[in-house]
Amino acid sequence: MSNSLHFFTPSNLTAPKQYLPKPSYNRWFPEYDTPPSQSFLSDSSSIDVDAVTEVELKENGFRSTRRTKMVCTIGPATCGFEELEALAVGGMNVARLNMCHGTREWHKRVIERVRRLNEEKGFAVAIMMDTEGSEIHMGDLGGASSAKAEDDEIWTFSVRAFDLPRPERTINVNYDGFAEDVKVGDELLVDGGMVRFDVIEKIGPDVKCRCTDPGLMLPRANLTFWRDGSLVRERNAMLPTISSKDWLDIDFGIAEGVDFIAISFVKSSEVINHLKSYIAARSRDSDIAVIAKIESIDSLKNLEEIIQASDGAMVARGDLGAQIPLEQVPSAQQKIVQICRQLNKPVIVASQLLESMIEYPTPTRAEVADVSEAVRQRADALMLSGESAMGQYPDKALAVLRSVSVRIEKWWREEKRYEAMELPAVGSSFSDSISEEICSSAAKMANNLGVDALFVYTKTGYMASLLSRCRPDCPIFAFTSTKSVRRRLNLQWGLIPFRVSFSDDMESNLNKTFSLLKARGMIKSGDLVIAVSDMLQSIQVMNVP
Repeated sequence: MSNSLHFFTPSNLTAPKQYLPKPSYNRWFPEYDTPPSQSFLSDSSSIDVDAVTEVELKENGFRSTRRTKMVCTIGPATCGFEELEALAVGGMNVARLNMCHGTREWHKRVIERVRRLNEEKGFAVAIMMDTEGSEIHMGDLGGASSAKAEDDEIWTFSVRAFDLPRPERTINVNYDGFAEDVKVGDELLVDGGMVRFDVIEKIGPDVKCRCTDPGLMLPRANLTFWRDGSLVRERNAMLPTISSKDWLDIDFGIAEGVDFIAISFVKSSEVINHLKSYIAARSRDSDIAVIAKIESIDSLKNLEEIIQASDGAMVARGDLGAQIPLEQVPSAQQKIVQICRQLNKPVIVASQLLESMIEYPTPTRAEVADVSEAVRQRADALMLSGESAMGQYPDKALAVLRSVSVRIEKWWREEKRYEAMELPAVGSSFSDSISEEICSSAAKMANNLGVDALFVYTKTGYMASLLSRCRPDCPIFAFTSTKSVRRRLNLQWGLIPFRVSFSDDMESNLNKTFSLLKARGMIKSGDLVIAVSDMLQSIQVMNVP
């Protein structure tokens, strides 16, 4: 049935197969109506796979599947079960909970709905909890969902707590020393520069500011101020990375069993290591992944050590753009994406991807070009923030991300644009080094042979991540036996995570998997597959019987 190849890649392989079905980029799936009792069983003779991916594979074939993953921030516009289901059908892989907004009770209800969606509808949507951080930020706008600042308006930023109703054009600031530190003539940036003010007067705890760049301000938006062309950051540098509120939120996330915890304004690797130790002590069976948000000058200074210590990174371009010159943000993004790939860590590109779609049903051409560039850089995931949390068109914004991603990925494969990126060794043991060599060779063989799919059987997800790191042309079917590993793999580029029970006998695993996938119409006899696994250090090339 198979050929077992040990640690070598033939140099004269060609790609003879040209019969792959034509991809379809239709966002909606009318076939998505299978009762869960018939398709999403979890006994030893079944296989769990994302419902949308299953339909996509059946209808359009292997090459139609999207490789870039989608993260959606959940907010008032998308917190209901039906809205969450629409996002999942549209391609959401990870649901992000922003702890800057909402109560823990509200977030708990969202988590329950996502889990119900996974159980009843066959999805594997992972949950990411994003901490607020201790940087200077605005208050909650007195309960309003947003506030619009117009050109030349005078607004008051104050450290005072106001009774409702809040005075008109008044913003509360969380940092008690704000009025002391800011000076007349400083420039105040809201949410990374989405709105800008000039400081014109200080009156006790109040700071009067004139709006110079109008825009929409959201509750608890980050604040930075600049003086003589430089960021004023002394006070922020003294604040802890994880605040007392963040620790309570982290306890909540551990108790709820979220899949990822994203830490804001990471300054060094020490805080990542400290948090990992804390999670391990509080929940010994937990495998929560820690994502470092790169959004400050300190993050960039210690970039490689932070990424190395974390389980992944997020390029938070909004706040990052408030701390470095805007023209440096694109090169910083590319550097972060590249280092994450080299260190085998998933990376999310976030902030203002489709900002205009908060209010409008179509994106700007510049936004589409921005999304295209992130996909071209081979980032693992793209993230919607306000577009999905409180925008008027969350489904359409997700559809744009999806269609642009699929189109750029297809163009990349057709042009055979294989990168010359050096992927340094990341393993800490001889066994890990062997796994790296196997995955690198398997990915090269997959491209040269034009195989339909790579199969990887993994208990921890490590071998699957190594294959993803190589960015092969074909999709990667990642088979694992645990729900948590399956959800975490849903963040990584090119992986289609399945949950299925398997043994240490690769021959038995392949026969079982072929049988289950053929029964579901997801593969067919004659399809060419390369298989690797945690259990057997070899490469197997075979046609589906």
